[in-house]
Amino acid sequence: MSEPLLVGDIGGTNARFALTRPGPGRPQLQAIRVLPTRDFASLQQAIRHYLERVAVQPSRAALAVACPAQGDEIRLTNRAWAFNRNELAASLGLEELRILNDFGAAALGLPFLQPDEYQWLHGQPQAALPGPISVIGPGTGMGVALLVPCPNEQWQVIETEGGHISLAALGSEERRIHDWLTARHGRVSVERALSGRGLSAIHAALSDVPPSKQSTPDEGLVAPAVLVAAALNGEDGVARAALARFCAILGSVAGDAALMHGARTVAIAGGIVPRFIPFLKSSAFRERFLDKGRFAAHLESVNVVVVTHSEPGLLGAAVRLNEQ
Repeated sequence: MSEPLLVGDIGGTNARFALTRPGPGRPQLQAIRVLPTRDFASLQQAIRHYLERVAVQPSRAALAVACPAQGDEIRLTNRAWAFNRNELAASLGLEELRILNDFGAAALGLPFLQPDEYQWLHGQPQAALPGPISVIGPGTGMGVALLVPCPNEQWQVIETEGGHISLAALGSEERRIHDWLTARHGRVSVERALSGRGLSAIHAALSDVPPSKQSTPDEGLVAPAVLVAAALNGEDGVARAALARFCAILGSVAGDAALMHGARTVAIAGGIVPRFIPFLKSSAFRERFLDKGRFAAHLESVNVVVVTHSEPGLLGAAVRLNEQ
């Protein structure tokens, strides 16, 4: 049997790890562990902790990271972790270390998903997702990637930092939110609204919390998990309004991504949206997705799905590790 290889999906909140083995077809993931990044001083420490628990010393690894993945020096966007890829490989005894963007990894895994590992929001369900595929998703940050079909049933992933484009506000409520975010951060990117912290910020803006400069990023904010639970349970009208606005903005950004990428499918991944798919379906998401003036009819033909596979980033990292 071939040796186990290490794959990781490193975000701002959690570092996910698993073992996989090279071979044809869909990679299998074993010994999956989710480690809170706050518990570790560095990525190297988190990896060593995982490898000690699974008692494996791999020779090859692929890590998906929530930041640009070019160059030797890698610095996470939403966590104070940085590393040199060559030094990390040497310290872990790896013969090969592949680094890719986290949403590039999520995109690579899409062709290997089963139909029951995503839910259709818009379009005609079919056996395989047609490309090009825009992959977007709110989590700790906001990821964006593009998956393009190539000859011989291959796919090419284009990694992007589309979550950091400027946020466009539509209507008075969104302008109010945009003003709040401007006062707190200066420039307002899409990620400032479409992320876990973004949902908390929307809620704060609608609750008239002063948008003062913060000493810590989460100061004055309600945790997104608390907000989602309160919105779904009907316990908090402002939380429900914040989640509804979040879904509307997501619809606009999803439609923009489809137009920019020439996509036939938009796949929503990330750790937040799968928690409230029924709410998303009943929200203004589809209306805002189609609200593109002369191109509304064009977007009617674009499929939209939510990825429900629990670890698409790990799957995509394993796909990359299998590539020759």
